[in-house]
This record gives sequence, C-alpha cells and structure tokens, in this order.
Amino acid sequence: MTVWDDLVGQEKVSAVLDAAARDADALVTAAAADQPLPETSKMTHAWIFTGPPGAGRNQAARAFAAALQCVSPDRALGGSPGCGFCDGCHTALLGTHADVTSVAAVGSEILVKDMRDTVRKSFTSPANGRWQIILVEDAERLNEKSANAVLKAVEEPAPRTVWLLCAPSIEDVLPTIRSRCRHLNLRTPSVEAVADMLMRRDGIEPEVAASAARATQGHVDRARRLATDPAARERRAAVLKLPLRLDEVGACLRAAQELVDAAAEDAKQLAEEMDGKEAEELKAALGATQGGRMPRGTAGVMKELEDMQKRRRTRTQRDSLDVALGDLTAFYRDVLALQLGTRVALANADAEDALERLARAGTPESTLRRIEAIAACREALDRNVAPLLAVEAMTMALRAG
Repeated sequence: MTVWDDLVGQEKVSAVLDAAARDADALVTAAAADQPLPETSKMTHAWIFTGPPGAGRNQAARAFAAALQCVSPDRALGGSPGCGFCDGCHTALLGTHADVTSVAAVGSEILVKDMRDTVRKSFTSPANGRWQIILVEDAERLNEKSANAVLKAVEEPAPRTVWLLCAPSIEDVLPTIRSRCRHLNLRTPSVEAVADMLMRRDGIEPEVAASAARATQGHVDRARRLATDPAARERRAAVLKLPLRLDEVGACLRAAQELVDAAAEDAKQLAEEMDGKEAEELKAALGATQGGRMPRGTAGVMKELEDMQKRRRTRTQRDSLDVALGDLTAFYRDVLALQLGTRVALANADAEDALERLARAGTPESTLRRIEAIAACREALDRNVAPLLAVEAMTMALRAG
C-alpha cells in the first residue's frame, strides 16, 4: 500500500506528485554528490493544494510529505518514493516526523504568533529526514501578518525546505504567495470511488458504504465517519427530520436550539479528550511540583493554552454546525430536483418520503429561497454572529419559504 492509496479519485494529482517525489530524490542525490542539479526537475519548493471540501487536500499534501521523507531501500532499485511502510512514510503520515511541521487554524485565523516558530524552523536544515517540510492545512485562514511571514519564507526558502499550502481555492491565497507556488487542484471524487474506498480500506458493508458515500456526495472524511460512527448517523437523521418540524414559530426556535446544542456537545467531547491531556503535559514540561503547584512566571503560558483551547472549542462547534447545514442544503437540493423532475441521483434516498412530501407542498422558488437561507446562515457564522441567533434566523426563513 503506497501513500497515494488514500487519495480517492485523484489519479492525475497522484501522478504529478509521484513524479515530483522522484525528482526530489534526484535533487538530494545530486546535492550529496556535489553534482549539478537537473534543469528539468518537476520538484519545486512550494506547492498549493486546492479543491472542494472532502476532496482530500490535506491528505494529498501529507502523502507528498511522506513520499519526500521515504527511506525505503526499494528506492535505490528504482522503486517509487512513498512506500507507506518505512519509518519516514509512517511518521510523516501520523504527524510525528521531526522534519514535517503541520500548522492548522485553532480559531478563525492563523495568527502570526502561531507562525513565528514555524517560519524560523523553515530556515533550518532537516534534523533526520531528507527535507524540511512545512504543511499549512488552512492557508485561507492566514491573516495579513501571518501571510506576510509565510511570503518572506517562500520568497527565499532554505535549499532543503518545502512549503505545502492547502486552501479551498487558489483565490483564497495571497497573489504574492501563489505566484511562487505550483498549484494542484483536486476534484470531488465520485460516489462510486468513495464507496469502493470504504469497502476496501475500512471493511464497510457495500450497502452502508454506498449510502454514506451518496449522502456525503464524495466527501471522503465525512463518508468514513458516517459509515463507521452510529452517533454521526443519528445526528444526520435528526437533521433530516428538521424541515418537517418547522410548522410554527416555537418549533423553529426549538429546532435551532437543538442544532446549536448538538454542535456544542461535539465541541465539549473534543475538549474532554484533549484539553486535560494538553494541560497536564504543559505543566509537566514547565516543571510543576507535586500537588500541581506551578513555578513562578508560568501563569502566562498556561493562559495562552487556555485561550487556544477556547478558540478550538468555538471552531469545533461551528464546524459541527457547518456539517448539519451541509446536510440541510443537500436535503433541499434533493427537494428541488424532485420539483424540477430532473434525473439527478438523490443524495438522501433514505429520506425519500420526506423529500416527496416537501416537494409537493412547495415550489422550486420557495426551495431556492430556503437554500439561500442556509447559505446566509453559513455566512453569518463566518462573520462570528452568535450561533443561536444565526440558526434561529435560518429556521424562521425555512418555515416562511
């Protein structure tokens, strides 16, 4: 199993990255032997991975990082980098490789203080691996200051440093940064490809795999979660029942509260899993005495950790809400398809009775207005509007049609 096997439906991207990884090997070999570098190399120091949600931008970037760090002995015999089994591949894929640094937005932005150490590290030589790799998972969330810090590092990179930036679209990255990067665009994988992956890699029953892939419309991560997590299926089922409940104002407000509460519960579960462990590890690193007493001068560091955890809880809640809003959008799109008599396959075939009921009760125009109301809610959440207010406004608009 190579590192490219996780890139579902991205054969062209995999081929480009495989060729670049081979040329990267040649660059390392030439530099070690003090030979001139190849002029036609497909390898470059900075890459941008774009594509719709669920296409696998981060997975593609991490697979490429693993291929660049691959230490398989088969490479010397002409094998392709990225075996998936060696120590370099394994640690890069797990996120524990010393020379692969990942940066992700904790809150709504990647702050410059979160990038300083990473940018500084990008100018150092690899400690153990073949390359120093910086993977920015949410490049669209770089604010002005942090983007400028990245720009300076990309403009004059160290000889063995590679930047991998991931964003929804090329327009989400500063023009000055993207002009110095090679761009790869991933496409949404087909429902059939995602279902096949779930059966091969996760051992999911064919019917469950097909249903999860169809419901998420090619979103690989969500399809895997839906197929393997009963709680995720229950939450989706509850969301799909919501349109039938909005018959009065009180029901709209209750439905909004339930959506927000479910998202808050997701954030709480993540916090319970991670916050305590992070706090204990930091206390131990700072030299906490027996009984938990902290040394003087460490209160500020603990406060920074608490602030970061609070930003992460907020983002987790809004990401969870966004999943529910995506399910609602897909539901009303199916309603619209029935109203227009198209032959598009329904994403929510398991809720066909509810879809037909709403299709008969409304018009295509009212369904479009409802889809627009969901989009407006998403935009409001992006502008940091209080989640309950944004969702209440949406449920009232869904009732009005």
